[in-house]
Amino acid sequence: MHMKKTLFLLLTLVGFSVQASSVLSMKERSVLIDKILEQRFSDVLPHIMEREGIDMWVLMSREYNEDPVLKTMLPSTWISARRHTMLVIYNPGNGQPLERLAVARYAVGTLFKKAWDKEAQPDQWGALKHIIEARNPSKIAINTSDAFALADGMTSTEHQKFMAVLPEKLASRVVSGERLSIGWLETRSDLEMQYYPVLAQIGHSLIATAFSNEVITPNVTTTDDVVWWLRDQTRALGLTNWFHPTVSIQRQDNEVFDQIRAFSKRPGENIIRPGDLIHVDFGITYLRLNTDQQQHAYVLKPGEKDAPASLNNALKAGNQLQDILTNNFKVGRTGNTILSRSREQAIEQGISPAIYTHPLGFHGHAAGPTIGMWDAQEGVPVQGDYPMFAKTAYSIELNAASFIEEWNKEIRIMLEEDAFFDGEQVTYLDGRQTEFHLIYSNESQ
Repeated sequence: MHMKKTLFLLLTLVGFSVQASSVLSMKERSVLIDKILEQRFSDVLPHIMEREGIDMWVLMSREYNEDPVLKTMLPSTWISARRHTMLVIYNPGNGQPLERLAVARYAVGTLFKKAWDKEAQPDQWGALKHIIEARNPSKIAINTSDAFALADGMTSTEHQKFMAVLPEKLASRVVSGERLSIGWLETRSDLEMQYYPVLAQIGHSLIATAFSNEVITPNVTTTDDVVWWLRDQTRALGLTNWFHPTVSIQRQDNEVFDQIRAFSKRPGENIIRPGDLIHVDFGITYLRLNTDQQQHAYVLKPGEKDAPASLNNALKAGNQLQDILTNNFKVGRTGNTILSRSREQAIEQGISPAIYTHPLGFHGHAAGPTIGMWDAQEGVPVQGDYPMFAKTAYSIELNAASFIEEWNKEIRIMLEEDAFFDGEQVTYLDGRQTEFHLIYSNESQ
């Protein structure tokens, strides 16, 4: 791709109304993020604490070593914890609002009230002990977990000191906050869901432009050119990526699809040519939420007006596999059960499936039920045994293998679209790919 053309695209694409008008200024984002947090504390967290039988949650982080959960609770203007930030969330019961306290040198914005006066009580741990004793909770949750990394945010040093400061009566009430952490991270609020579709729309719009003749010139543009265009354009919109995008090619050659190569060792530089099936894996971060999307494009050969019939049928099989999977979503059903039922039904319908769907939200690979991994189609212990809850978001990620007659080889249609499960049905945040993006060569136009 020529440098002058790249610069022109970067300058002009920002003006596309679908994208630019959807992206808020930093100040507007700050206001919205704090509104979302307030709603999550008032509407989301009380229900989860009641559900899990926890009346006190203690979280703590030292600066630049943030507990992943605590980090999602910080105000929009806080980039990290400060000094040693200790947060206490107490549910007094009887429908009363949660009490949110910061046992720290500072109040944590308007979200957590300052509850430690260092001049009156120099010992921060002693102040924390006093607050816990005064409320006498029946269960004290802390973020420790063997299986879920995002729920294992308390460091060993903090854990040791915390348990040492508590009297035996309270120490015996300390429990793992694993399910509380997962519930907080996976459950989406009403306000979040007003804006989450915007993220998906922005991601789709970027992919649609990347997979067009505005960015790709067959026999000139490389896969790596498209990757860096996506990175640059994400930044130009004032957004970030939570992982480095990949763009790969399947084509009429002797190369056999390989799982390891496809998921961890994709080639970088590869010139895009007529007849290629191109694949992208791309995700953005905005408003503290994440997208994760995979789509395909076909580069028309001279005389072609559409992709070969076998490829179009392969895409339909991928869509069919999506339907099978999402139709198996049910509150209380585990990720492993959803995986096994979906695979069995797909195979019965003549589809060769691989399913590796994951929760989506504050993190790209987020907390919640794991529904297969590309190298664990028999199920995933513990993470796959976690049940599905309502008001959760997922990246519907999978692939279907199909034999392409025109190429005399098997290929994989690797799809990934973002969706929301309301407890009854699954809704794609911005639709899904049902047709290939088409790229024209000079001879095919």
